[in-house]
Amino acid sequence: MRITTFVRLRVVVGLLLSLVTLSASSLLTTVPAVADNPPRKILSGWIPYYSTKTALPAALANPDLVSEVTPFWYTLKDPQTIQDNYSAANPNTPIAGTIAQLQGAGYLVLPTITDGTALNPKTGKNVQLVLSNYLANPATEKIIVSTITNLVLANKYDGIDLDWEAFAYIDANTTWSTTAPRWVGFIQDLSLSLHAAGKLLSVTTPPLFDPSSGKRGYYLYSWQQIGSAVDRLRIMAYDYSTSSPGPIGPITWTESAVQYAISVMPASKVFIGIPGYGRDWVTKVDGTCPSLPINYLKTVNPTASAATFVMHDAANLATTYGATPTFISKYGESTFTYQKNYNGTTADGSLTTCTATRTVWFQDAQSFSLRAALVAKYHLGGLAEWTFGMEDPAAFDAIRTVAVAIAPDPVVAGLSASSRQNTIGDLLTLTANLSKRDTTPFVGVASTIEIKTATTDWLPLLVGSTGADGSLSTPVIIGENTQVRVRSDGSWDRLASLSSELTINVARAISWNPPTSMKHGVTYVISGRIQPGEAGIRVQIDDGTPSGYSTFGKLVAATTEADGSYSIPLKVNSPGIYRIRIKSNSDSRFITSQSEFVTVLVR
Repeated sequence: MRITTFVRLRVVVGLLLSLVTLSASSLLTTVPAVADNPPRKILSGWIPYYSTKTALPAALANPDLVSEVTPFWYTLKDPQTIQDNYSAANPNTPIAGTIAQLQGAGYLVLPTITDGTALNPKTGKNVQLVLSNYLANPATEKIIVSTITNLVLANKYDGIDLDWEAFAYIDANTTWSTTAPRWVGFIQDLSLSLHAAGKLLSVTTPPLFDPSSGKRGYYLYSWQQIGSAVDRLRIMAYDYSTSSPGPIGPITWTESAVQYAISVMPASKVFIGIPGYGRDWVTKVDGTCPSLPINYLKTVNPTASAATFVMHDAANLATTYGATPTFISKYGESTFTYQKNYNGTTADGSLTTCTATRTVWFQDAQSFSLRAALVAKYHLGGLAEWTFGMEDPAAFDAIRTVAVAIAPDPVVAGLSASSRQNTIGDLLTLTANLSKRDTTPFVGVASTIEIKTATTDWLPLLVGSTGADGSLSTPVIIGENTQVRVRSDGSWDRLASLSSELTINVARAISWNPPTSMKHGVTYVISGRIQPGEAGIRVQIDDGTPSGYSTFGKLVAATTEADGSYSIPLKVNSPGIYRIRIKSNSDSRFITSQSEFVTVLVR
């Protein structure tokens, strides 16, 4: 944006085998998508500090299209100072509250920092190369990296966006070759700092073009050199015509910049900047314009700077002056011409009037649709509007139509297990299935079966691709109670997926030496071992009754040694035929474990 114009095991649990690919089906768990045919979220945009009351509601009202927002709130004043413009402009609305609203909507928040270092506060004039010289000095460059990183971390932002236009519009273009390597080095350093903290780096720049075309654009921003370091590139695809009437950002000009961008970095990083404003130029003046009560002599003049207006006022402007906008396909924008009278007096008090012929250019719903189509054509990250709240509602509807047409397919992810109740050492098969809602399988999709125990977080068990039937399976031996799930990353064609969690219960293995007969009144020692071996596990002789010891009149139990061995003294006082087994209690790692019943004759 031109701010001078308009001011996002223990996990190898026990023994873990991945041997051959099998298929199994039982106990399927799935998580359906949250909505049918949701549009692709291809819209982002800026929320200026000076128009939060209009921009914020526009962003919040379109959560089906918007995934990230860029508050236009900060200015770098010197290496240690980032000026908060928001708080001064919105004294009754704390910045934390606005951030909470955006984060509550599920948006990534990547505020913009502009370059305010060039402005000399004493003279009110801009000084060239101030920021460039800061970046040339390793000490001050390091401070700037730290200052920006600290801002992001302190406010829990998802990252930051840099809109450093002074390089292009204040510094002379003869300085660009000097500034370019400084800029590249800084971006690489800031990227390392932010990425180490899990944060994103976005840059907003004017367009660049393929040098082989004979055009370079604002080449100092070095897209090719910074492409691997940044996570977002927002192309300012506007302000093509400023000094004379013409389109704001011609579609072919925009596409040329996009084509170069995606040749030097992944298309998913690239966002097309779209203007929510139009421009209104004076092309001719008949008569003498008044200087009182308003001095129109400078503003109503073919040499004057164009007036600006927001997109949603374009129709009213045309209607007021009886004009009909015409869409120019060559540029992908609309234009109209009208005449406006200005009445008043000259400086000496004489009545006067003038008639200005004015030409307007702006982007409308059809314009936004064409630019959204470029997102579809090149699989871009999306659009970035300067700024939210300027648009005609029909423009967002036009984007939404395209976004629905290119919506990624929801993925139904399921995971099954051949058995969910196992004894340690048992071999079971886990099978993941990925399909569309109509059960059409997703073939060749990279997927990860993940595993989690009471003592570990989620870790990958198997990484592979789904087969012709949309499945991915593996045999495995689970060593303790375990949760499993399957996930797949999103792509241009499909959404990311995550299945429900499936619980696999595991019992300890119990060995023992049950007697086949006993003499009543004589104490026998029942010994054995549980696996995995562990000290202090309570083991008891159980007769299958709810109390577990009605046959014996008391609980007959012992605790294990470090190797899992145990010895339980047992005396039965009455002759008869008894059914007994060994049983251990459940805990966080294992379910209740028990041996088979044996029949014992007590003589």
